[in-house]
Amino acid sequence: MTPVRTEIPAEVPPVVPRSRNRGQLIGAAAVATVCALAAAWLLLISTPAAIAEGHAFRTASRCASNDSASDDSASGGSASDDCLRTVGARIDRTEDVRGRKTPSYRLYVVEADGTEGRATLGGSPSERPAATSGADVQVTYWRGQIRYVDLAAGRKYSHADPRDDYKPVATAGLAIGLYGTGFLWCWLWMALHSRVAKRAHPWDIGLPFLAAVCLALVGAFAPWATDDMGAALLLVGEATAVAVAVCAVTAVLLRRRRRGDDSIDVPPVVPTEEQHFPGRIVGGVPYAEHGTHLLAAPGLLATTMGHPGVAHRRAVPRTLTPLRVRHPYWSDPSPTDLRGQAWVLECEDEGVPVLIVVHRQHMPWVLGALTPRP
Repeated sequence: MTPVRTEIPAEVPPVVPRSRNRGQLIGAAAVATVCALAAAWLLLISTPAAIAEGHAFRTASRCASNDSASDDSASGGSASDDCLRTVGARIDRTEDVRGRKTPSYRLYVVEADGTEGRATLGGSPSERPAATSGADVQVTYWRGQIRYVDLAAGRKYSHADPRDDYKPVATAGLAIGLYGTGFLWCWLWMALHSRVAKRAHPWDIGLPFLAAVCLALVGAFAPWATDDMGAALLLVGEATAVAVAVCAVTAVLLRRRRRGDDSIDVPPVVPTEEQHFPGRIVGGVPYAEHGTHLLAAPGLLATTMGHPGVAHRRAVPRTLTPLRVRHPYWSDPSPTDLRGQAWVLECEDEGVPVLIVVHRQHMPWVLGALTPRP
């Protein structure tokens, strides 16, 4: 048996057009929009608010009088809202906090006037600087919460320390926003560029989307690897420039490798028994779009509804003539589970163009089933 000819015939039937996949376009646009809105909220509203609170804490001055600050706070005044109030206290007890990924404990203190307070600290009470019951400490309040504790061996900040509160918010905002650019690229490509691009390459979408995922990881890491938001954005910008350069160079190299005729030499293989596999037939013929699977057997190619039942088969007529096997085009239909692995068989049925789209490993069976019996 000889392979199907791969040279383009003098008059190739026009490619069967398909309507743009509205489901994928809408899905990509919806995900990109949700990611953009979430990132905008986190980066433009939540992150600046957290940065402002951390800056206010860093620049806060000491209260003029701890006693007057305590009186103002008790009377509902605001004199002590933005000043640091440090008081002496004694450690009453500590309790380990369970359920956290990192170890932490609650520190309970009693001030000289009997006022009780508590703070959650990271680590263990036995770790340096150790927190021992009955020990004297200095606790510093800001905006009604204990922000740090001066123990005998050093200072320990509580979980209420607002200096780095922007980092989890910025991490989420950068990661979500950069991840959303992958879906934005998918939408732009399918909506605009795929209209003029003929041959479909999986890396047209896959390579930029992979770059977006890598950038999302960099965005999630950047706030923790830097000291401020400006440095984090600079790191993300540098990573973006590198990703764009790598994608551009890779795309050029891949495109050069795939220039030329896109026809494929595929030798027919006549199935020894019935073979059932995913595939579609598209065109202006009655048996097109009949099922989601194809059935190949000696001298028989039929469409089925997903299982090889005899009642659901619809045989392809003998008038269907294969012309050539080629790589997919963006205008071709392709089952979802075959994207990136599909080949297309251009056929003609009494002048009507027909396309058969199957996984590349099943194409020899399709050609063998269409081979006339001797």
